[in-house]
Amino acid sequence: MLSFAAAVFFLIITPGPGVLSTAGVGAGFGRAAGLRYVTGLFIGTNLVALAVVSGLAAVILADPRIRTVLFAASVAYLFYLAMRIAFAGAKLAFIERQRPPGVRGGILLQAINPKAYAVNTALFTGFGFIPGNFALEMAIKFAIMNAIWVPIHLAWLGAGIALRRMDLAPRTQRAVNVAMAVSMLLVVGIAAYSQL
Repeated sequence: MLSFAAAVFFLIITPGPGVLSTAGVGAGFGRAAGLRYVTGLFIGTNLVALAVVSGLAAVILADPRIRTVLFAASVAYLFYLAMRIAFAGAKLAFIERQRPPGVRGGILLQAINPKAYAVNTALFTGFGFIPGNFALEMAIKFAIMNAIWVPIHLAWLGAGIALRRMDLAPRTQRAVNVAMAVSMLLVVGIAAYSQL
């Protein structure tokens, strides 16, 4: 169970579309909008986990054509996001919307977030600790995952809110953008490598 909790922590805390966009909503729109967005991400994450646990994701992804199309779209999306961040210039530009994405935006992001599927598949299909009781094991895994997921996303939201309050020099802002873009490109690279 401890190895499962450690895996949850390290898989969720690493930069991906969910946590990076959480920081962006905090930076762009503040605490109230950020909390609504995190609520949507939370619902979306649990829906993805249910799709993985129920086998629905496996059924959909069993067709290699669908899997290839979704993989290509996911990699393209992550690459696009990384490039938008890297070339945002001297301003912290995680998100360029006029209105915050809200609960629905969070749910929709998780529905197309390849990291959400990969993380949930790894967590829920591995790290078995109650082999005789699938339902109990899944319930405990959901509880552990959410107990770790919530504070991590609130911390990323807090980081975004803190960035909003800072008056960073243009050079520092560019460095933040490049670091985020490199993180996104690492996610793309890992995803592409795992498909080889």
